[in-house]
This record gives sequence, structure tokens and C-alpha cells, in this order.
Amino acid sequence: MPRILIAGCGYVGEATGGLFHSAGWQVEGWVHSKESAARLSTKPYSIQVIDLSRRGEVDKYAGSFDAVIHCASSRGGDAEAYRQIYLNGARHLLESFPKAKILFTSSTTVYAQRDGSWVTEESETKPLRESGRILLEVENLILEKGGTVARLAGIYGPGRSALLTKFLNGTATVDPNNARFVNQVHRDDIASALFLLLNREPQQAAQIYNIVDDQPILQSECYRWLAQRLNRPLPPIRKSDQPRKRGDTNKRVSNAKLRRFGWTADYPTFGDAMEKSILPSFADLISNVSC
Repeated sequence: MPRILIAGCGYVGEATGGLFHSAGWQVEGWVHSKESAARLSTKPYSIQVIDLSRRGEVDKYAGSFDAVIHCASSRGGDAEAYRQIYLNGARHLLESFPKAKILFTSSTTVYAQRDGSWVTEESETKPLRESGRILLEVENLILEKGGTVARLAGIYGPGRSALLTKFLNGTATVDPNNARFVNQVHRDDIASALFLLLNREPQQAAQIYNIVDDQPILQSECYRWLAQRLNRPLPPIRKSDQPRKRGDTNKRVSNAKLRRFGWTADYPTFGDAMEKSILPSFADLISNVSC
């Protein structure tokens, strides 16, 4: 029975751990807090509270793993948090488990294009923020060791959608002077991609893959879709004064390389994800807003 460590058993890591467990892998999940461990206490696999930034804690529970996924969250922290959790965490995992396949979940924010162009794994990466530059440093470290880098687009899924939340709470706006594409991917499609990447041998080691759905969509089109589907007015048309969590970029991220590797999204478009998964999970909130 192969063993896998999910270092960061949060929103994505929990779904991924469940997928590997169902496939017969022996799973161990690491979380940062006792509260998270308590929430996951009924899982059919081991959960440990570990601070990845502390080498001593990583060594304390070091075991023999066939694969390691570094998908910890910065928990909304600043650049120093990124350095501690992602960079130091990666170093500690590589040092503690030198024989394991390692996969790091990075972000498509490393692409800073603003012209709406398509970007692939070969496109230029010049992150606008220090946090993005730290992610690139971690990527290089992982790739030097023959690991895999998965660049995730904006994550949504059951109970989670930044655009839907803004639409429902009235903070969404449509900027008439800044039509921009958003790139998203459903949590379960991320899990299936990570499962595929660690179960199939690529022709070459040290590969980067974009994990994103099949159809980048203009942010304004997302709001138009939601307005029509929920029978609510469009958000106000004005320049947004809210900072963007994923940076002020405008690009269309391609998943062609991952699809060539054999991956198929269960939620290939914004509409598919909303209809099949996300809107049902927001049913109570939608009902309250409509009253």
C-alpha cells in the first residue's frame, strides 16, 4: 500500500486526501491548528498538527512516504508568512523525505500578463508581488529536486466562491474600463489532477502544470450569468476600489498540457461548476438574500 503525506490538509488537501484514500493509498494529513485537527478527527486516516516552518516538528513525525504534497495555506499572511510556510516548509519536507515524489501547489499569480493573452507553462513569469516571487523560489527548489509544480488558478467549490460571495453580499462591481479574465478551477478537479500527476509517470521529471478549467471567462460575464440565473440585478457599474487578492492581472491560463497528460475536468466551465456544485452549497444564503 503506497503512503502519501498531505502537508496542508485544508480545503484542497482534504479533498485530495479523500481521493487517495479511496484509491487504496495510506494517507497522513498535516494541519496547522488543533481546531483543524478536531474538525478532521473522523477522517479514516491519520491527522497530525505540524508547523511546517519548524524543522524539528517535521522531523518529529517523519515517516516513510512514497509521495508528499505540499499544499499548505499561508492563511492570508504576508510575504514573511509565505517565506516561512512555503519556502522553509518545502526545504524541511525535501530534507526529511528525500526519496519521496514531491508535488508543490503553486499559483497562476506568478503570471503577471495584463493584456488578456493566453499563457502556458512556458510563458514569462514576473510576479507583481513579493509573495509571487517567493512562490517562484519554491518552484525552483522543487524542480531542482525533480519534483512537480502545480500552478492552481482561483479555487472554488462547495461553500466557496469569491465572485458568488461578492455578488450576494452586494460588494461586487463591474468596472467598465477594466474588462478582465478570471481563471478558476473547482476543488475536486484540483484533487483529480494531483491524483493523476502522482499516479502516472511523466516522460520527464521536474514538470510544471497549470491546473485551471477549460474556459477563462470575463469577470463581468460571471456576474451577468449569476444575475440571470438568480434573477437579481447586475452589480453596479463603477471602478472597483477593492484590492484583488490574486493581483491586478488579465490573462487566460491554458490547461492544454495537463489535458494532454490525460486530465479531464468534471467542471470545465464556470456555469458547470455553479450549477452542479456551488449554487446548491449556497442555497441557504441565496434563500436568505432573496427574502
